[in-house]
Amino acid sequence: MKYFFKFIFTIVMLTTTMSVNAQKGYEIGGWLGTSYYFGDLNTNLKITKPGLALGLIYRFNFNNRVSWKSSLSYGKVGADDANSSNNFERNRNLRFSSNIFDLSNVIEFNFFRYEHGSKIHNKTPYFFGGFNIFHFNPETTLNGQSYKLRNYGTEGQQPGQEYSLINGGLVLGGGFKFDVSRNWSINIEVSTRFLFTDYLDDVSTVFPDKAVLQAVRGNIAVDLSDRSLTDGLGEAGRQRGDTKGKDKFTFAGISIVRYFGGIECPKISQPKY
Repeated sequence: MKYFFKFIFTIVMLTTTMSVNAQKGYEIGGWLGTSYYFGDLNTNLKITKPGLALGLIYRFNFNNRVSWKSSLSYGKVGADDANSSNNFERNRNLRFSSNIFDLSNVIEFNFFRYEHGSKIHNKTPYFFGGFNIFHFNPETTLNGQSYKLRNYGTEGQQPGQEYSLINGGLVLGGGFKFDVSRNWSINIEVSTRFLFTDYLDDVSTVFPDKAVLQAVRGNIAVDLSDRSLTDGLGEAGRQRGDTKGKDKFTFAGISIVRYFGGIECPKISQPKY
């Protein structure tokens, strides 16, 4: 965490020390791509179930190196233990999917000088860091019926003590941008959200006491909590997830962005007084 804040501080200092006469302006655009998840149901960081993702982008350029970017995005994520190479995970036999609505704000730094309208400085790789807030709601199917998992307290959560469906995280990513005309550019980008929750997939700790769960939530809750294929795997207190790490999800996509702002004249064309 401290290294992340050092990164943000460094970018802010770069923003304030660069020339105030550099090109400024804002950009608006949209992006289309894919989203995928890493967590208790995808411990090997495989891209097993990529989903559709898309969003809107607003970027304000402080100068030709540093920008502030906000994005509002949608993505679909999911995973299935049946696809795991781990014997425990396959026998655990859990699965989930979730729609994600994400709002992020990041500071973006261009590796090279980038100026719209320039014939030379019209492309650059870039990286960024910041924060996000998002809404999720994990669900699964059982006997052809869809269920919102949070409603069933699958790890023994008492009514009123369920995890929040709104959470946040840290955002890190990078990409490559290039102009296709004086005002239009294309960005190719990958970004990962390092979340503050371990329940994006509804899996985090241990299997609950089934008798207590049944009394509080009913038979469906018991069936959703323990879908294991091996006798004894879902006994109360046995590992269901891994609390050592939080969940993550990634967006990857291509955006088309329009620039609204002044186009700087080449130095040779600027009037001299």
